[in-house]
Amino acid sequence: MAASFDPASRLRDLGYELPPVPQPAGSYVPATRSGVLIFTAGQLPFRDGDLAFSGKVGYGVSVDDAQEAARLCALNALAAAAAEAGGLDEIARVIKVTGYVASAPGFEGQPQVLNGASDLIGGVFGDAGLHARSAVGVAELPLGAPVEVEIVVEARS
Repeated sequence: MAASFDPASRLRDLGYELPPVPQPAGSYVPATRSGVLIFTAGQLPFRDGDLAFSGKVGYGVSVDDAQEAARLCALNALAAAAAEAGGLDEIARVIKVTGYVASAPGFEGQPQVLNGASDLIGGVFGDAGLHARSAVGVAELPLGAPVEVEIVVEARS
């Protein structure tokens, strides 16, 4: 990774800004740190404090909309991780992405939905954004969200 690598600039080049860290919807913190590892709580597709998408993927929510929801979730997760790390540039790499997709019966495209989050992370971090991933279909998610994403990142120090 070159010394001039700037994830915040790459994020802006992709047409996004790091949002404020979403407030927890329960008794937990947005992210927690153990050594150089930062674990985020599951993040929903909030935009400007409002849930941007709701419903089940495959019934009422298209794959394209679900991919955008996954991108919003990833942005919120990156915001939480960056706040814990001391800034987006203090994230050395993304290790793991776990995504949950509220799926209509018979919907099997969870990996395609989670590509929205993975592609954004890869676009921001390049090779340092290559990560392991799980894409899980579930019956329901909090507040009726179609997607929830959590990440594990490695901080620089």
